[in-house]
Amino acid sequence: MEETIVLYSTPEHLNSLSCLALFIAKHHPSVSVVVLCTAAAPPIPAAPSVTFHCLPAPALPPNTTFNHVELFFETPRFNNPNLRRALAEISQKSKIKAIVLDFFCNYAFEVAASLNIPTYYCHTTSASGACALIYWTTIHEKSGGELDGADADVPGCPLIPREDLPPMMLYPQSLSYKHFLEAAINIQKSAGLIVNSFHALELRAMEALRNGLCTPNAPTPPVYALGPLIDLPRNGAVAKHECLRWLDLQPSKSVIFLCFGRRGAFSAEQLREMAVGLENSGYRFLWAVRAPPGKPPSAAAEEPDLEALLPEGFLERTRERSFVLKSWAPQAEVLSHDSVGGFVTHCGQSSMLEAVSFGVPMIGWPLYPEQRMNRVFMVEEIKVALPVEAAEGGLVTAAELEKRVRELMDSKRGREIRRRVTEMKFAAAAAAAKGGSSVVALEKFMAALTLV
Repeated sequence: MEETIVLYSTPEHLNSLSCLALFIAKHHPSVSVVVLCTAAAPPIPAAPSVTFHCLPAPALPPNTTFNHVELFFETPRFNNPNLRRALAEISQKSKIKAIVLDFFCNYAFEVAASLNIPTYYCHTTSASGACALIYWTTIHEKSGGELDGADADVPGCPLIPREDLPPMMLYPQSLSYKHFLEAAINIQKSAGLIVNSFHALELRAMEALRNGLCTPNAPTPPVYALGPLIDLPRNGAVAKHECLRWLDLQPSKSVIFLCFGRRGAFSAEQLREMAVGLENSGYRFLWAVRAPPGKPPSAAAEEPDLEALLPEGFLERTRERSFVLKSWAPQAEVLSHDSVGGFVTHCGQSSMLEAVSFGVPMIGWPLYPEQRMNRVFMVEEIKVALPVEAAEGGLVTAAELEKRVRELMDSKRGREIRRRVTEMKFAAAAAAAKGGSSVVALEKFMAALTLV
């Protein structure tokens, strides 16, 4: 009977766990890996030893409203019966050696425990973020989660300003807080923790996790840094995107790339400020623009109306040094291009790791709760980014964006960040190479499953 590792993901983190499946398959092609999710397989290269199994979506309780964070946890919880059936089916054909849970799938822990399946967690954000999550059990024990206006002092991390913490962590009575706290508790009970990072990038956080500084009152599970788990460019796999042909014509390291993920929509006012800032900066730029939230798209293809959204004449005035995309950009392919010299990002972990892997310095512009904390790590600890600062009301002014673009592209601090990112580019490649830290960590993980 073949031996199988099961990875269980929410749609939110499916791409990262799929990259983990391919990383295992690359180094251990004889081991079967099954990826479970309520979404279809992402469009990344498959491997013969990796299969995707789409679970049916669960029925949620009627007349119950969850916010989006609560849904990330609640949907897998209500899907436990379908998960149990899927694991039973897999067990008929192979021996399940372990299940790796996306931390949003926390409530699957009880299913795996009842079936005596060793359970690991995958924290798809940074090692620093894992420190904050796990250490929150200690903060909760000391204060019930009430910081009383103080910043968060977490082992392995810079001081995290209270306003940069995910809001759900500041309301101990909320359901979201309960979900995160229970996930942190179960991680400490698990067989181990996988983080999407690599040792050289977050040395202090990794040492804090491994040395038990984040779990002073509980056993410390083994920690495996297996990153960067990213979707690498597939040159030649598809027709070359028009924006890449434009980049071919630009000087080396001359273009600022702005892309904010699949949910990176801004108000019309913010888009106009961004346009003015980019125009006034004088630098070349490649910008992926989405329609403002709540606004109907201008065309059947769900594309924004650029002429209506951006300042009058902006596209014409900047056409010699810009390329503005509607909604989507091939991010990994763009970041790997030699012409790209800077990246304005929402501070998602995958985007940060892609930029680091290709040696592109960043400007951090977080949009969602955990991304503000990610920016703290990127700027203060990892030192691969500059921050943009919002004015009162949350608007980032044209002057602020212009200032940060100029600072990144031509200042002493910008050059220091570029040097640091270049170092981490080589460190990322070394980590994923034979004998590198991530490959060695994978071998330790597989050895723990007695698969090697």
